[in-house]
Amino acid sequence: MNISKQLKFFFILGFVFLVGCSTLTEWRQDFADRVFGREPPNPPAALVEFKPSYIAKIDWSSNAGKTERYDYTPALDSSAVYTSNAAGEIIKLDISNGRALWRVNVGEPISGGVGIGAGIIMVGTKTGNVHAYDAAGKPLWKAKVSSEILSVPRYFDGMVIVRTGDNHIFGLNATDGSRKWVYERATPALTLRSSVGIVVDGGAVYAGFAGGKLVAIRADNGKILWEATVAQPKGVTEIERIADITSLPFVDGPLVYAVAYQGRIAAIDRTNGRVVWNRDISSFAGLYAEDAKIFVSHTLGSVYSLDYETGKTFWRQAGLLNRRLTTPLPMGSVIAVGDLEGYVHFLTRDEGNFAARVKLDSNAVMSLVAGSRSTQLIAATRDGGIYAISISETNATPVSKEPLKRSEPAESKSEPSAPEAPSTERSIMFQKDPMLLPDTAPENNSGPGIKLPSTEP
Repeated sequence: MNISKQLKFFFILGFVFLVGCSTLTEWRQDFADRVFGREPPNPPAALVEFKPSYIAKIDWSSNAGKTERYDYTPALDSSAVYTSNAAGEIIKLDISNGRALWRVNVGEPISGGVGIGAGIIMVGTKTGNVHAYDAAGKPLWKAKVSSEILSVPRYFDGMVIVRTGDNHIFGLNATDGSRKWVYERATPALTLRSSVGIVVDGGAVYAGFAGGKLVAIRADNGKILWEATVAQPKGVTEIERIADITSLPFVDGPLVYAVAYQGRIAAIDRTNGRVVWNRDISSFAGLYAEDAKIFVSHTLGSVYSLDYETGKTFWRQAGLLNRRLTTPLPMGSVIAVGDLEGYVHFLTRDEGNFAARVKLDSNAVMSLVAGSRSTQLIAATRDGGIYAISISETNATPVSKEPLKRSEPAESKSEPSAPEAPSTERSIMFQKDPMLLPDTAPENNSGPGIKLPSTEP
């Protein structure tokens, strides 16, 4: 199916769903399922054979129960892994062996991942309830918010901060769940339904929205600090013009990074919302920043390593096309990423070559989080599987840095004066030669800036 036919297909499909669904929420879910559901519009790329330079092994596995249409992200403390399921259960697993320590049922379907902080375990539900438990599984309180909660509740300084599906963010008292403030934002008629949540750092809450907007609000009272434009909608049809931020922003020092689906990636000054740099890269899953590098999963399946100061490409691994990748997770000298067939791939940090691969099950990997040590991660899959995976170097001769067959693992590092060719990857629904937009003008500061820690010794 060529690109023009794909566009017509999705455009017609949208009208069918709009007529057939009883509520706008159901329509958004159906639309998102067709775009990012379990059956991709194009077949995933065949996996490339390579000589492993690392060994990846499953330390233990467990099953948390059905996930249905929801996305779950495990949470960890020093001794346990906490996860949830669509049946309404919170499960505490021993971090050393995956054995269930306790299960509690909140009495209704849980629709988002688990949040932990200050000894409180928090989950949100389909009906808009926030449930809080202590580390022993004893209920502490329940609070009602405006709609279903698809993301992870966050704890910050005596407060539980929750984002709802109707684009509200609530600040709740962590002691009793009473409401302290609410931030409200209008919901566009056409937007992708996702489990995008919030990041809380340095007294500010960062959240991405439809239309490529990123906002920072005060964590103590919900007042807006600034709003920045990460991406601007482009295209002819409403579907082409979707430019939603569907993944978490990432805070790194004085900058916060965000990426939009069918849009751009941008680095933004945390103090005033000014866009420092941006470039055309589309991502639904998101990005991670560490040690002066940004790692991002492109919508079409490439993994990029970018310079955090300029956005310049260090390398691009193109051997995972159409494999619906998770957010990349750095693990020392390797980068981990999960795919729709239950694989976790490990890429070398400096070149992007394949280093190791492990098969979990036949279902998509939903999320990867850092484990109890630097060489371990915890993975959650679509059928409720929870896996602890460790990675170690082999004694084999390191793999060649020459590009592997069909994988296009790395772009050669160009000289500083050489211009970089723009990416030709745009989205699943349309691909065209990208046209880099002019740098976004600095946003007006609509509130007090955030005082960042001094970088001086």
